[in-house]
Amino acid sequence: MRSVLSFYVAYVLCALLGIICVVLVSYWNAKWRGGFAWDGSPAQFNWHPVLMVTGLVALYGNGAVIYRIPLTWGQNKLPWKLLHASVLLVALVLTILGLVAVFDFHNANHIPNLYSLHSWIGIATVALFVTQWVMGFAVFLLPWSPMALRSFAKPAHVWMGAMILVLSIVSCISGINEKLFFSLKGTTNGTLPYSKLPTEAVVANSLGACIVALGLVVLKILSNQSWKRPDPSQAEVDYRPLPNDDS
Repeated sequence: MRSVLSFYVAYVLCALLGIICVVLVSYWNAKWRGGFAWDGSPAQFNWHPVLMVTGLVALYGNGAVIYRIPLTWGQNKLPWKLLHASVLLVALVLTILGLVAVFDFHNANHIPNLYSLHSWIGIATVALFVTQWVMGFAVFLLPWSPMALRSFAKPAHVWMGAMILVLSIVSCISGINEKLFFSLKGTTNGTLPYSKLPTEAVVANSLGACIVALGLVVLKILSNQSWKRPDPSQAEVDYRPLPNDDS
């Protein structure tokens, strides 16, 4: 009972941190970075951090732990598989839109693409995310996928999911720092320098801290064996007769 209660405390914290991250990144870009548009202006760039944090961190992190909710244990797994895949698909679509926003902004303003470490890690993270989702769909949702393949792929699927979250966190916090260094230049552009820690920097740094905290909570949930979904019994009903399916 204590373990279940602890899980729900962690799960609620995960959800709250996801909401806080989305609120902070939206507030930062709306108040200090000029709002949002899709016209090649800096306001278009502002969609990039909002969509990446929402997709790669908030939705991805919460979607990754859906399988661990105790209320789902012993139930038909198909609806939860579909919910898990759907949340991650929405996260992936938002992430791709975030990439489109920044590439389109760079191209419109003749700014080079993919030159920074942040961009290298970010594009690698998205590529792994796409691969993970497609492979997960093919292996765990298609009804003709053999059981042996599911059993073989499950550990790699879980490990890769956690690594994508880690890379997402690295991408986002490095992007936050990069943006602050570019934007808070002091007298050259009428802002206080980053080293003076203006209010904008406090908000953006707080966003980074919340992203890290969310990642730690999600990784704790995924690594705690007592919160792992129990192996299905012979009586568990799945979408087809797969009595030993533990994917």
